[in-house]
Amino acid sequence: MALVPLLGVVMAALGASDATFVTADLIRYALTSLGLLALVLPGVAILGSAAAWLVSLYRFPGRDLFVWMLALPLALPAFALAYGYADLLDVGGPFRLWLRDAGLDWSGSIRNLWGAGLLLTLAFYPYVYLTVRSAFAAPAARTIEAARLLGASPLRLAVQVSLPLARPAIAAGVALAAMETLADYGAVHFLGVQTLTTGVVRAWFVLGSVETAARLALPLLGLAAVLLWLERQNRVGRYAESARSQGRPIALVPLRGAVAGLACAFCSLIMMLGLVIPLGWLTVSALDVSPEIERITRAALNSFGLGLAGAVATLILAIAIALGMRHIPVTARLASLGYATPGAVMAIGLLVPAGAVWGGFAGSTMAALGLLVFAYAARLMAAAVEPLDAGLARVTPSMGEAARMLGCSEARAAWTVQLPMVVGPALTAALIVFVDVLKELPATLILRPFNFDTLAVMADNYARDERLANAGWPVLAIVLLTLPATWWLTGRIGAARG
Repeated sequence: MALVPLLGVVMAALGASDATFVTADLIRYALTSLGLLALVLPGVAILGSAAAWLVSLYRFPGRDLFVWMLALPLALPAFALAYGYADLLDVGGPFRLWLRDAGLDWSGSIRNLWGAGLLLTLAFYPYVYLTVRSAFAAPAARTIEAARLLGASPLRLAVQVSLPLARPAIAAGVALAAMETLADYGAVHFLGVQTLTTGVVRAWFVLGSVETAARLALPLLGLAAVLLWLERQNRVGRYAESARSQGRPIALVPLRGAVAGLACAFCSLIMMLGLVIPLGWLTVSALDVSPEIERITRAALNSFGLGLAGAVATLILAIAIALGMRHIPVTARLASLGYATPGAVMAIGLLVPAGAVWGGFAGSTMAALGLLVFAYAARLMAAAVEPLDAGLARVTPSMGEAARMLGCSEARAAWTVQLPMVVGPALTAALIVFVDVLKELPATLILRPFNFDTLAVMADNYARDERLANAGWPVLAIVLLTLPATWWLTGRIGAARG
């Protein structure tokens, strides 16, 4: 399924030559994307792993609050951080006014590559935070406690024990953050940073050329494939033991004095910069304007409907793939290709086969919505397959053999034995897809029917007109819809560690 849009991109890119394609633009977009990765990846690795190391191994004031608060930026789209900080720091913003009153003159701007790197770091560090936090479970807990008993100092414990244990998790989280960085459109476009993803969307909307968009998408596919390969290489043989191990959670070492204050200040700073300041300022700004209740309600219903449809469709297909992985392991790798592919590339890749199947699909609302749900499912399939496969790992071969000895067919054994074991993981998978669909922007912009706005599209439209106070209302609606799911998923990770 994930191969359909990818083949569509290749077919369009190899098609008839297009005069609108300029090689210099491709090089410029590619270099900007690589520069953005060079800024974001070290930042998410440092922030995410340091925060996870502190809350997983030590106890300090506010630690129980930080455990789940540090993951909440996942509920806030990256473009929301861009809107909030731009409104706060631009000329005429309160921060500039405060500096002027203090007799200082700051002429800097957040609307550049460095600003985009900083904001995407704050938006995507939770991927590293969550993967590393999950890694500090048994048997890692036993290894760390053994090092403590042998007299290892905190510095030596961090460098020689904790870091090697968490290295595969750090690599996996960084790979996820890299995929999201390449896929981001709303934040980088608003900040004026021209990446490959913004080039793909521009080629479609401004130039009206599928061929140019496909040619710009090919380097994105190459980068995504490299990232996926690196993530898989880091995973090989690393998690088998921890997945099967049981044990008590790691014992927390209490911090006191200045060290406890520094740990609390570090976690507070990340939480403030990544969530409280941008969301708080958008909320304050939104209260100064009257919301368009009817438009926001309609967009919220559209977003919720697409999120629900995408979650259901993805879950059904993911269950089939997860069950088939026992017999056809290559299906897991094929499903992973979609998650590594930006939404804009998925959308462009689907335009070619859709045009061949439905000659005038753009005029059909249901066909366009179906294509959009297909794009969501193709891209997010791997995110749903992973927890389902982990749940099916609890089904031992003897369970299936017992069901077959009692006369159950393969289908009935799957329905009565395997599927009941993945109810919890299935809910996890559905919520992951639901949250991602609500925040998805480029695929929705390209494939949505005419006059069909989601909350993300509505916020983007306001931001294009520099009506950032108005953009705060759909952003707040997105957060209200995604926050419960993010909170529950964070708590589920904590329960799994125990």
